[in-house]
Order: sequence, then C-alpha cells, then structure tokens
Amino acid sequence: MPEALRLQGLRAGYGETVILEDVALNVPERGSLAVLGRNGVGKTTLLATIMGHTTFHAGEISAMGRAIHSLPVYERNRLGIGYVPQGRDIFPSLTVEENLTVAARPGARWTLERVYDLFPRLAERRQHRGNQISGGEQQMLAIGRALMGNPVLLLMDEPLEGLAPIIVEALLASLKRLISEDSLAIVLVEQHAKLALQVTREALVMSRGRVIHHGPSAELLADPERLASLVVAQ
Repeated sequence: MPEALRLQGLRAGYGETVILEDVALNVPERGSLAVLGRNGVGKTTLLATIMGHTTFHAGEISAMGRAIHSLPVYERNRLGIGYVPQGRDIFPSLTVEENLTVAARPGARWTLERVYDLFPRLAERRQHRGNQISGGEQQMLAIGRALMGNPVLLLMDEPLEGLAPIIVEALLASLKRLISEDSLAIVLVEQHAKLALQVTREALVMSRGRVIHHGPSAELLADPERLASLVVAQ
C-alpha cells in the first residue's frame, strides 16, 4: 500500500539541540497512527518536524512518495499535510464560518457542509466568534479548519486535552468517522493512551526522543500491563 508518511533515521530538534534521534515510522494511505509517551519525550517535536517547524539534522521525511525535509512549511501544506497544533490557535475575532472559509481550497472535497455534518455543534454556532465558543468547540473548529485545507495527511497534537468527558466522546466519534470513512491518513499525538488506541490502527511509543514500540493498536490495548510499562498510566 502506498505510504502517506515515511520517516527514516530522523534526527531533529531546535537549533543545535537534538530532540529526536533515529526515528523511523511509516503511515500508509488511509492509515492511522497513535503516538504515545510521557510528557517531554518528543511527541510534539515529531509533529512539528514533519510540518517543518524544527531544525532538521539528518534522515528522511517523505510524504505521498515525495521527500519533503527540505521544503518550507507552506509547500508541505500544499502537498496535503494538515496540522492541528496543541492549543488550537483559531482566529478569535473571526466567526466560526470565517475561520473555516479562510482555509478553504477551491474544488476541495471538504466543504462547509461536510465540516458541519462532522461537527453539528459548529453549524449551530457558525456566526459566533472564535472567542465566544467553548474550548471543545474551538477544538472542533481547529480540526475543521485543517480539513478545509483538503489534507491527505492530518497531524493532530493532543486534541482531547482539557476537554469535558461529553466533548471527548463527541470528538472521538468524529475521529472514528474520519478514520473509517475518509481517504486521509491520521497521526494522533495523545496523552489519553487508551482512548487513542481505540480509534487508531497502529501505535508508536516514544521515550527520550526515540521509538521504543511500534505495532497494532489493538494488541497494545489488549495488554494493559505492557501498555502501563510503556506509557504513564491513564
């Protein structure tokens, strides 16, 4: 199966400081990968490196069969990489609908109607400004805005952080729909390990900037002792 993302021997960080060391992974088209591990092990740096926000030192980063480690951020986005950063980063002074339309691409398969179908709460609040909606709705908006860019690969950094349980359930249901029904690949960084494993096909665990486990999500979910030995108990 063709690969949406491939990393090989990746070494990266910030300036001369190396955070990621010899990281390798692959995500097939329409694949889904949970990236797990304790705080500070390099998970956010991994997504930032794929997107082009860190210092690349060595190795290979390819997306959709094309080497991208020398491309600027905007070209990686045009190639089909969407990014939902930790902290949401929506436009607070724009309405929900304006936040979505500002990221739209002509002829894209993702439209306002599709985003509103995925997140009905956003349709109800389409004329509210970004700073007038709840944290959970802001997270939905951040994901919806990334989808409006018509990604082939979607990177999400802790989308469940700080949300009420009812909102977490709604977001998980939407993620399951994306993974089962759409044609994009997903890389999900998440502290809630068990929840992430429930919605993804593959799992990767990091420690001190290195990969220490890579395998099927279902197998790790079915082995609580192994899961607990690899990541902080959830």
